[in-house]
Amino acid sequence: MTLTWWHNASQDGPGKTYWEKVAKDFSALHPTVKIEIEAIETNQLQRTRLPAALLSSDPPDIFQAWGGGEMTEQVEADYLKDITDQAKTEVGNIGSAAEIWQVKGKQYGLPFRMGIEGVWYNKEMFARAGIAAPPTTFEELNAAVTKLKAINVIPIAVGAGDKWPAAHWWYNMALRACSVDTLKKASAEKNFDDPCFVKAGQDLKAFIDTKPFQPNFIATPGQNDPTSANGMLANGKAAMELMGDWNRGTLDTVATDKTKLASFLGWFPVPAISGSPGDPKAALGGGDGFSCAKNAPAECVEFLKYIVSPEVQKGYADTGTGLPVVKGAADAVKDPALKSILEATSGASYVQLWLDTAYGSTVGTAMNDAIVAIFAGNGTPEKVVSAMKAAASK
Repeated sequence: MTLTWWHNASQDGPGKTYWEKVAKDFSALHPTVKIEIEAIETNQLQRTRLPAALLSSDPPDIFQAWGGGEMTEQVEADYLKDITDQAKTEVGNIGSAAEIWQVKGKQYGLPFRMGIEGVWYNKEMFARAGIAAPPTTFEELNAAVTKLKAINVIPIAVGAGDKWPAAHWWYNMALRACSVDTLKKASAEKNFDDPCFVKAGQDLKAFIDTKPFQPNFIATPGQNDPTSANGMLANGKAAMELMGDWNRGTLDTVATDKTKLASFLGWFPVPAISGSPGDPKAALGGGDGFSCAKNAPAECVEFLKYIVSPEVQKGYADTGTGLPVVKGAADAVKDPALKSILEATSGASYVQLWLDTAYGSTVGTAMNDAIVAIFAGNGTPEKVVSAMKAAASK
């Protein structure tokens, strides 16, 4: 029997190599099962390939799943296998993070990675610019941007060409402008009436106006190669990048000198906005997981459970490509930046799931498009909210 597996570790590196090993090890334990892997870049997988495959009569057996509103849509369309009864032990070992992959109390997938987002930065450039400590407020971030420009360094790289890396700046502004109750209500009811959502766009526009990003950021991809946004950070062409915990692995794949990267790379939480009603200790986060297609064989669930077994999770932590979710596996995290994220994740007062995932693909796509229009100079804070409301009413 052959199981087809679609995942997003599409670049050559430790993540892709590790999943190949996991598939081989599982087949060694289950000699009748062969696993056929297709590695697909995230944007293409999430927005194009997977939706089309799920609509077809032949979807992959096991595939990347991000939970939240996106998963709710997939369950409502009857695409996913209910694994509630088979995965009770695994859910217990994962804890509350597993809830993101539930719909109405039933389990439709399992996460293998979970962490919060923050700013990855070049410690050497910060020292050269006279920035004594990582910024904790946006005022301090603005001051750091000014100091970096003074030494002719691009302060922040952003991959607006892929839309979502730019949209994450707005998500974090919304996290600071809106109360936790407002954010929860928005996720549950698709209610975007609170003026804090317009305020998020205003704060973003004010930040973009300080010109913190590289030239032609609107066409720069997020994390493809040395010329992408994370390639700029990895190769000393920019001082900062906003990105999730998986960035450690993708930075390695685009760095021309991995030892140099390890020597200068640091991480800090997204700064607070002074006077905002949002909780400064709240963070934006999420994870990666996998689901089985509704008609996938029982072996698919066995493989899903194997991926989140403690031994495989420790091996995943050891690759340095992200933070594991199973209790006890975090001990295998060695990278200092990832350890900082682990600490900040456990110290966060509230973790808001990525907004495009939380709100589902219809609202998420409209929202991201409208946010990128602000980056391009032809959008407005109000248009982001009206795009979200129009998409939610469809």
